[in-house]
Amino acid sequence: MPTTLVTGAAGFIGMHTADALLARGRRVIGIDSLNAYYDPALKHARLAQLTERHGDRFTFLPIDFADAGALHAALEGRDFDRIVHLGAQAGVRYSIENPQAYGQSNLVGHLNILELARARRVAHCVYASSSSVYGGNTSVPFRVEDRVDRPVSLYAATKRANEVMSESYAHLYRLPLTGLRFFTVYGPWGRPDMMLWIFTRAMFAGEPIPVFNHGRMERDFTFINDIVAGVVAAHDNPPPDDGAEKAGGSVSPHRLYNIGNNRSEPLGRVIDLLEAATGRPAVRNYLPIQPGDVVRTAADIDAIARDLGYRPTTSIDVGVPRFVDWYRAYHGL
Repeated sequence: MPTTLVTGAAGFIGMHTADALLARGRRVIGIDSLNAYYDPALKHARLAQLTERHGDRFTFLPIDFADAGALHAALEGRDFDRIVHLGAQAGVRYSIENPQAYGQSNLVGHLNILELARARRVAHCVYASSSSVYGGNTSVPFRVEDRVDRPVSLYAATKRANEVMSESYAHLYRLPLTGLRFFTVYGPWGRPDMMLWIFTRAMFAGEPIPVFNHGRMERDFTFINDIVAGVVAAHDNPPPDDGAEKAGGSVSPHRLYNIGNNRSEPLGRVIDLLEAATGRPAVRNYLPIQPGDVVRTAADIDAIARDLGYRPTTSIDVGVPRFVDWYRAYHGL
């Protein structure tokens, strides 16, 4: 049975992607270090969902892919023809506090996955990049052709480095690679360090919510189901090695896509929707912008729409209440 290796399988996007691939009849080998960046109990709960839904077609291996020896030892004798590399040390703000974690996971770890893909001669490796590579770009919406050589956080710098490393492997080894620049992703089973979770938790607890840049922030919020549709479409469509210029500019088998909702939502509107969904007022604590933050993000998704038929369909009016419904159920509220 065709098998995909999914890194970061206990993570937010990783769990949903594994679920979608399994639902289509593929096997999935999931790996994750289960680190304590946020509560590992949530990661274990996600994995339990996958096992409950899909049984032994889902195999989980607790591995840190930044450890090349452990990675290769654990996967020895296990076959897979595609990789979806979603594992990484996430978070812009945490990269200021703990830069070494980003060097290991996002640089050494990404290289290890590229080497694994090369050794196994996989049909395609899809990997997670980030909209943070656009840095302080003021030309909105962000296009894959825009300059991305002025990152405003170490996290962003590591994600851009992933793209450049991947380009070299696509060129040297003709390895089919697709990098996905994720914008703000939210939905059920989301991450506790993300804004929507932080705000929802605080509102149920009657605590103030931190509103940075005095609320003058806009984000391209993309619901998890829309993101997964794009990841799976990319998984199924490796870039051809035809010498033609691809999205992102490569003439090797390497494509870069923005994957977002194609619209920028004011922070205040999201808070209004949270108030309606939780039935609680938001006590707004207005604060200055934080180091590494950008004021506005919006994805130009023309390339992924053209090549893969990607079309996000979930507005925040639908998605935010769905997240709150899940949050209530998960916490027994």
